Amino acid sequence: MSIDIHSDSLLTISQAAKSLPMRPNVSTVWRWVLQGCGGIKLESILIGGRRLTSSEAIQRFADARTAQASGEPIPSRTPRQRQAAIDRAERELAESGI
Repeated sequence: MSIDIHSDSLLTISQAAKSLPMRPNVSTVWRWVLQGCGGIKLESILIGGRRLTSSEAIQRFADARTAQASGEPIPSRTPRQRQAAIDRAERELAESGI
């Protein structure tokens, strides 16, 4: 899933750090964005030279890290699965006349 600028609650990286209960350092949040943690990256977008994330992306990041720590498999789609989903959606739209 990715950040939707129209529906997600966008935050700067500094705001993201301040919004979390344990108040991680801003550099920690930057590291989550750029390098990830345990192979999982915090989603972000770049708009006008500013890096933004969202409350929803932070929740997805926390859910994925928690699942990983609990030993649960982290769902991920391969490029082939993603393309198949796109093809299905386009077919459904074409069938409905959109």
